[in-house]
Amino acid sequence: MKLDLDPEYEAFRADVSETLTKNRHLAPTSEDKGYKNARRIAWQKLLIEHGLAARTIPKAYGGYGGEADILKARIIAEEFARSRVPGPMAGQGISMLVPTLLELGTEAQKQAYIRPTIEGEMIWCQGYSEPGAGSDLAALRTSAVEDGDHYVINGSKIWTSTAKQADMIFCLVRTDPAAKKHEGITYITFPMSMPGIEVRPLVDMTGSANFNEVFFTNVRVPKSGVINQPNKGWQVANATLTHERGMLGDPNATKARFLELVTLMKGESVNGQPLIANPLLCDRLMQLQAEVYAMQANGLRITTSRLKGEQAGIAGLIVKLNGCDLNHEIARLAIDALGELGILYEDGEHLRSDGSWQWRYMYDLGLIIGGGTAQIQKNIIAERGLNMPREPKLAKA
Repeated sequence: MKLDLDPEYEAFRADVSETLTKNRHLAPTSEDKGYKNARRIAWQKLLIEHGLAARTIPKAYGGYGGEADILKARIIAEEFARSRVPGPMAGQGISMLVPTLLELGTEAQKQAYIRPTIEGEMIWCQGYSEPGAGSDLAALRTSAVEDGDHYVINGSKIWTSTAKQADMIFCLVRTDPAAKKHEGITYITFPMSMPGIEVRPLVDMTGSANFNEVFFTNVRVPKSGVINQPNKGWQVANATLTHERGMLGDPNATKARFLELVTLMKGESVNGQPLIANPLLCDRLMQLQAEVYAMQANGLRITTSRLKGEQAGIAGLIVKLNGCDLNHEIARLAIDALGELGILYEDGEHLRSDGSWQWRYMYDLGLIIGGGTAQIQKNIIAERGLNMPREPKLAKA
């Protein structure tokens, strides 16, 4: 088996490496925090210009306009990980809404939303979960009643990431309460600045308000914000969920995090010996490395299926479950390796890696629940991927 790259791809790798090396002084640092940070936006635009972000998005919508190529995509990801240069922006708008719009949006919606979103100028949040409709998303009750060219929306959403910072929301609302559970749902976009919207932050166990509650009171939303068709939102929602699970289980992001862990274990020491020399810790590191490589191979399998216009099948169904669990395990090893220093994540002279490992450990534990709990993911894998029978429901009394 020949595993060497052809000269074309070797030349491409050299170009990517040179671009990152030459421009790394322009990359954002840990001090460039927050949404719409000027340095982060400038970096994103530079990456798009060089085809290192939004590579396959058409130029008409602000992307690079390149052809899909799994080897080039892999090379780009490897060079970002190797160089430790900050990668392209991601998030609910870029990673979830944009591919949904490319597939199902109107030309006007693509023109209005894709460019500012991929450039980091327009921030989005996702209005899916509700207090009584989390894992059972189709049980949502937020209503949208027709009023001429508008819908009037009333209800609430919960666990809404970035709602406090968002310019826009893509939201699921019930437009036909008489329809069956998975019908009568509409997928609609609208500004978060609309009158009648209230956002209340929710503090999680990291100590930060990474989530929010959102309340809608007689919010008038133009019908032009509907994606696809009214009462056909469940199909659109599932398209977005597919992209969300891919984002949460991104193998390239996991590899970059794993390489951070390797650097940590080489640099930190106990009794004069680097942590990586400890046989127990090294054994755990190697097990994680094998899982990272397997996850990357699975990612290539999924990409190949998409390029062929085929369904990824079970390969796509395992991504979110596997990726979130693996990210959590990487953070857990970092904390275990650092001992009592690993649990520090605010201020102090003994802080390591700006406290990021402990913060990630707690945040990633939440992501095992968010975006579809691990238990729900296992049910999906069993029923849709392995064709196992559905769990029988208890008979009604």
